Order: sequence, then C-alpha cells, then structure tokens
Amino acid sequence: QNAAGAFSFTHLPCSGNMGKIGKGTGSFGKRRNKSHTLCRRCGRRSYHIQKSTCASCGYPAARKRTYNWSEKAIGRHTTGTGRMRYLKTLPRRFKNGFREGSEAVSKKRPASD
Repeated sequence: QNAAGAFSFTHLPCSGNMGKIGKGTGSFGKRRNKSHTLCRRCGRRSYHIQKSTCASCGYPAARKRTYNWSEKAIGRHTTGTGRMRYLKTLPRRFKNGFREGSEAVSKKRPASD
C-alpha cells in the first residue's frame, strides 16, 4: 500500500508482459510446438515425436500399453467398444451349429385352394 492507501503492483516482475509468465490463460498464446502427433496404431494424438513412442498404446512396442491401476481406461479399449465385425455374429451362428450353404426350410402353410 502506498500513502494514499491504494495498492501498487509496480514491484511485480510480470507488470508489463500482460500475464504471460505463469502457465494460465496468458501463456496459452505462446504454445505452438506439438510434442505429440497421431499414432498409427491407436489413432490418438499421443505419439511423442522425439521419444518415438505412443503415450496411449505404447507403439512401437509389440504389447499394448495397459495398467490395472486404471480400470476405466482398460474398459474404454476392450472388446465390445468397437464394431466387433466378427464377434457380434458368433452367438447366433453357434446356436445354429455353424451351418453354412443350406437354405432354411419354409414354415409357411401350403396355400389351400
């Protein structure tokens, strides 16, 4: 406080640079370098360019990156979260004995004249 009772902020180091010293709103305008790009395996923007590894799936490692301390993350990538092009028809085909190439018998009554 000065003699008039008002606060003066001239002693602060960030007085003339419009709040770009911290990591908040003012600093977001300075962020223009991308450390991560799209991953070839999982498609997320998690592939670290300098490290050459994906932060999400672990590519190029052969095994997919998963940790049991994050059950929700495992659930987002598990079976049933995608199209399941093969698996979604399995229960029906199993029920019918995996038959192929035959035509179903018609259950209609013959037309009575």
